Amino acid sequence: MTQANLETAALNVLKDKIQTIPTDEGAIYLVGPIRLPVNLYGETVVFQWYCWLNQCELTDDYQEIIDKLSSANLAEYQQSSVLVYGDFENSEEALIRFHSICHTGDIFGSQRCDCGFQLKQSMQNIVDHGNGALFYLANHEGRGIGLFSKAMAYVLQENGYDTVEANIALGFVDDARNYDDAIRVLKTLRSKPVTLMTNNPKKVEALKEAGMVLSHRVPLWGGETEFNEQYLQTKVNRSGHIGKEKAEGACSND
Repeated sequence: MTQANLETAALNVLKDKIQTIPTDEGAIYLVGPIRLPVNLYGETVVFQWYCWLNQCELTDDYQEIIDKLSSANLAEYQQSSVLVYGDFENSEEALIRFHSICHTGDIFGSQRCDCGFQLKQSMQNIVDHGNGALFYLANHEGRGIGLFSKAMAYVLQENGYDTVEANIALGFVDDARNYDDAIRVLKTLRSKPVTLMTNNPKKVEALKEAGMVLSHRVPLWGGETEFNEQYLQTKVNRSGHIGKEKAEGACSND
């Protein structure tokens, strides 16, 4: 089969799996759903996986987009994605999590943070609930400062700085994350209210400001170790997270 024939055949397969979400700067291109069996605590659970890419142009010529990607070297850049479980679009009660990429916690299993625990536990909570979506957000490493800067922040933390002080000392704000694209994708996949798993009021406010109806917020505390005790306390004392004592047993409309 010639390259032209291969491209035509591939486009025929892909065109029904790509959605275009207009933005002020261009568009988000969302590809999926893709069947993804996941090993979750020793059990195989099948999620539906989507990945999205933010581009400066808005077009329905997907071949044009594909042609540009082949020379864009996307392997050097992060892209966000979402794992969907159950009838996420139509279920009356859906559970979601906005999870920031954490190279050290999610991949290496670092105990300096609670990210690895929150990733796996939120997936398990979604499965137990029967439906939901985990948004895995690129460019959020270290609250938006990037992996190299996060490494420097860790050096500072080993010399007495807390998380907030380390970020500020490197010239960053405490939290530079943005949820606009994730919320656009969420609205594409579901229009009904959602329940958000988070300890962070900023995520709640981001959803509300975008006009998404939030039925509940549920806490996601756990994974405490001797290595992350100060980190977790700084989240509450300096970054405004809702503390475990206040959050335990909570299921609030905030």
